[in-house]
Amino acid sequence: MRATTIHAPFDLRVEDVPDPVIKEPTDVVLRVLRACICGSDLWAYRGESARQPGQRIGHEFLGIVEAAGADVTGFAAGDLVVAPFVWSDGTCDYCREGLHTSCPSGGFWGSVGSDGGQGEAVRVPHADGTLVKLPADAASDDRLLTALLALSDVLGTGHHAALGAGVRKGSTVAVVGDGAVGLCGVLAARRLGAERIIALGRHTARTDIARTFGATDVVAERGEAAEAAVRELTGGQGAHAVIEAVGTEQSMRTAVNITRDGGAIGYVGVPHGSGTGLDLSVMFDRNISLRGGVAPVRAYIPELLPDVLSGAVDPSPVFDMTVGLDGVPDGYKAMDERTALKVLVKP
Repeated sequence: MRATTIHAPFDLRVEDVPDPVIKEPTDVVLRVLRACICGSDLWAYRGESARQPGQRIGHEFLGIVEAAGADVTGFAAGDLVVAPFVWSDGTCDYCREGLHTSCPSGGFWGSVGSDGGQGEAVRVPHADGTLVKLPADAASDDRLLTALLALSDVLGTGHHAALGAGVRKGSTVAVVGDGAVGLCGVLAARRLGAERIIALGRHTARTDIARTFGATDVVAERGEAAEAAVRELTGGQGAHAVIEAVGTEQSMRTAVNITRDGGAIGYVGVPHGSGTGLDLSVMFDRNISLRGGVAPVRAYIPELLPDVLSGAVDPSPVFDMTVGLDGVPDGYKAMDERTALKVLVKP
C-alpha cells in the first residue's frame, strides 16, 4: 500500500509501505476514505517535533473496515467508522471516566511503530474501544463524509475547549486563534448556547467562516490592541469564557488579559515556545480558572455525532483544499504557508 512518511524537515514522501495486517485479535484493518492534515502535524513538518526518518504521519481519518480480529465484537467488514486521533482500550479507569487520551494501552497514530492516517489503510488496535460506527449511507454523501471527518479531532477539540472555558447558555465567549480548531471552538460555543462570540483573527477568509459558525464579532488586532478591542466590546469586563487555540506565549497572555474576573480559559493550543504566558498571581487575584489539554475526543463523538448527521452542526467549511494521496506534500506546504486552512485528503 501507499502512505505518507516523513524523512526530515520539509521532506514528506508518499511511498510504498507494508500492508497492514491483524496482529492482535482486538485489531481491525481499515481502508481510509478520508484523512486530513492537522495544524499540529506542521510541527513535525518544520522539524520542531522530532521524527524518525520514514515514520508514518497523520492522525485524522475515517474509512471502511476491511478485516476484524477474532475478539472484535462491535465491527465487521464493510462498516463505515471514524477513528479518534488516539486509540484506547475503552475499559480502563481513564476510559470509563472519559479521559481516553490517558489510556495506558492507548497511543497516537503516526507514533513510532504505528500506522498513520495519511495513507491507504491503517491497522487499528483496540478497535472496540476506539472506533465509532457511522451510518453506511454517509459513505456516498461527500459533504457529510467531510463533516464527519472533523469528529476525529478538530470538532471534538473545539468542544473540549468550550467545556474547559465553561461556555454556557447566555455567556460571552472569546476565541483566540483562527485556525481549524479555533473555528470549531466558535461552532462549539454556539452549540452550547453562547449569546456573544468574539473571534480573534486577521485572515478574512477564516473570520468569514467564524461568522458563519456563529461569531457575533471579529477582532483583527493582536496583542494589547486586541485586548483593548475585546474590553471595549464587553464594557471593559472581558469575556466569561475564553478559548485559547494557538499555544504560544503571546496567545495565552492575550487569553488571560481578555478573560473577565471570575471567568475561565479553555486551552487546547498545543504548547510551543519558550514560555507559558501565564502569571499565576494575576490569575489568582482575578479568580481566573484554566482548564484544557489534549482533547479526549472519543468521549465526545457520541454526543456530537447526531448534530453532525442532522446538519445542525457542520464543520466541513474548515476544509478549504482537497488533495489526493500524491498531493499530501503540497497540502503541507500550503498549510505551512497559510494559503490553506485545513487540507482534506482523499486517498
